[in-house]
Amino acid sequence: MLPEFRNEPFGDFSSSERRAAMQRALRHVAGQFGATYPVVIHGERILREEKLASINPAEPKKVVGYVAKADQALANQALEAAEAAFHSWRRVPVEARAQVLLRAAAIMRRNKEDLAAWIVYEVSKTWVEADADVAEAIDFCEYYARQALRLQGERQSLTPYPGEYNELRYLPLGPGLAIPPWNFPLAIVTTLVVAPIVTGNTVVLKPSPRAPVMAAKLVEVLEAAGLPPGVVNYVPGDDAVLGDYLVDHPKVRFIGFTGSKQVGLRILGRAAVRQPGQNWLKRTILEMGGKDATVVDETADLDAAAAGIVAGAFGFQGQKCSACSRAIVVEEVYDQVLQRVVERTRALRLGNPAQPETDVGAVIDQRAFHTISEYIAIGQEEGRLVAGGEVVDHDLLKDGGYFINPTVFADVPHEARISQEEIFGPVLAVTRARDFDEALAFANGTEYGLTGSLYSRSLERLERAREEFHVGNLYLNRKCTGALVGVHPFGGFNMSGTDSKAGGPDYLHLFTQPKAIAEKL
Repeated sequence: MLPEFRNEPFGDFSSSERRAAMQRALRHVAGQFGATYPVVIHGERILREEKLASINPAEPKKVVGYVAKADQALANQALEAAEAAFHSWRRVPVEARAQVLLRAAAIMRRNKEDLAAWIVYEVSKTWVEADADVAEAIDFCEYYARQALRLQGERQSLTPYPGEYNELRYLPLGPGLAIPPWNFPLAIVTTLVVAPIVTGNTVVLKPSPRAPVMAAKLVEVLEAAGLPPGVVNYVPGDDAVLGDYLVDHPKVRFIGFTGSKQVGLRILGRAAVRQPGQNWLKRTILEMGGKDATVVDETADLDAAAAGIVAGAFGFQGQKCSACSRAIVVEEVYDQVLQRVVERTRALRLGNPAQPETDVGAVIDQRAFHTISEYIAIGQEEGRLVAGGEVVDHDLLKDGGYFINPTVFADVPHEARISQEEIFGPVLAVTRARDFDEALAFANGTEYGLTGSLYSRSLERLERAREEFHVGNLYLNRKCTGALVGVHPFGGFNMSGTDSKAGGPDYLHLFTQPKAIAEKL
């Protein structure tokens, strides 16, 4: 009997013992830089001359690792392997499938500092953010193992009918795709892989070219946990070469994707096209970003609101789909909140995330650096620059790191581009609202609907937000980031995606099809 699910505790780096363990892990991982990770198909490791380099965003001259670059022929081979493995994996009892996830969680737990160190180097997360990424991956394994046992290991409740024996079974779909982003290089990869496999599906994992090493590490963990060959197949490669090919492939039954709105919509459209030999509808599970707002009214605890805004806006350099990219403040307290936000923003320490004192690391790559810089230039036309925007300290740039100071624009109109478009970087737009009604209207006035936050002491307004603040994850008197598995099922409305609610009790249903069986007695 499994104990009740409990979230994995976060690391306490204030203790000298934990700090020393993390420093040892960083040194150990740095000593493994430059290794090559193969394509993995049905357990076979395939090395190729063509490779992708994963670089350290804080020090781009350092290659974290290389991955063999798969082509379309290998992608097809991977799907054939996934289809072949499905016929046996689907018949493995759910208890055994769940046990693989539980062993994977235990392996991650034993190697928590090493995994966090890889994340620090590959995507420039701070110690705290990297540790939370690993903890969330552990949680997904533990949580979905238990959920699968409830879904497929227990009899589902149905209305009794005289003279019949009736049952409802949740069957796996078949082989599918996991297309994760780079920003949660272990946690989101884990949820997109382990949720389908624990329910009996097989997966072709196509990682982001910006963070392929962490995806390879997950495959290693699952293999060590006893996952049979072919259940997960790892095919890194260029998006332009593999993306459409995999999505269009007639063997694909489902596609799990987290990433940009543009790519998500492309997947949705292409998945709707029936391919020759395809006798099913491809299921898409899409999470496509946000333009998330924190609303502050005149009754709020202003210090708590400012702290939540800054943490939500600049945690992991604002590179979260849940990041607070908008602060909407009623005019009665606007100046006070803005002053507090600016003070807290200026106190943040920009630096190499390998150092424990760093609050804000580098953005993911040069492309992101240029895009964010362009939005900062647009913001200077649309609002009033009150923090950031200046040239980064030369010492940080000497190794070519992609550093951007946390930036705040005040007096930004609701309809401005930096208030409407997802920037995915450390840029916060602060907007003045006449009153709570206008603030709520501004918060809802985007094409997205992922997360949102309200700071208020008014019970009436908190209740209104529950009904009228149109987001998939609403937080009252706390920051809009930091969803916990099992506690805050995660997924949004509108152009934020299909409201798939990862880490929630209904997520596994997305990878199954219900079958009702009636036997006359």
